[in-house]
Order: sequence, then C-alpha cells, then structure tokens
Amino acid sequence: MVAPKGSTGGVPKSRSGPAQTPRDRENQLVSMAYDLAEKRMAEGTASAQEVSFFLKMGSSREVLEQERIRNENALAQAKIEHMASMQRQEELMIEALNAMREYKGVETQDEQGDYDG
Repeated sequence: MVAPKGSTGGVPKSRSGPAQTPRDRENQLVSMAYDLAEKRMAEGTASAQEVSFFLKMGSSREVLEQERIRNENALAQAKIEHMASMQRQEELMIEALNAMREYKGVETQDEQGDYDG
C-alpha cells in the first residue's frame, strides 16, 4: 500500500525549522536523504544504487580513504603552521641582528635613511 502524499509513512518528521546558513541547509538535506534511504532499505524498496552506496561507505577501503584524507588535511595544516613559525623566526633574527648592530654603534638600515636630510 502506498502512503498518501505528504505522509512520511510512519516516520515522524523532526524538523527544527529553516536552516540559518547554507552549510546548515546542506546538512539538513543530507540528513533527510539518509533518513529516506534508511526507510527504503528497511522496507526492501531501496534501489541498487542506494544499497551499493551504503555498502561502499561501510567498506574498509572507504574507511582507509577517509583516514588518508584526514591525514592529508592534518599535514597541510602542519605545513601552514611551520611556514608561519619560520616567518616569525626570520623576523626575530632580523630584530636580533639590528639590536646587535645598534649595540656596536653601526647604523641599521632603518636609521640610514634618517641622516640624508
């Protein structure tokens, strides 16, 4: 028997209102799609594509792929942090060299322009 239009077929709708951001809306739609696929699988009416999708998502290969992606993201973030650290280290070295030059009485590059006039 087919459920009437607008009916969820016994599955209560738990909608919390309109999404506030595009990301929230995307999450809302994904959640709805998963709920519908779960309902279809429970009823035995899921398409071959739906079944294959969830089989793939649960495979060890997919789990490893997701872990690889997370590791790549972590590596990229570490590289960004390292570059920022190297930049700061270079700035500190320049400051230290300028301080030593001032201590020795040598003009720094910043001070050389002050004596032209």
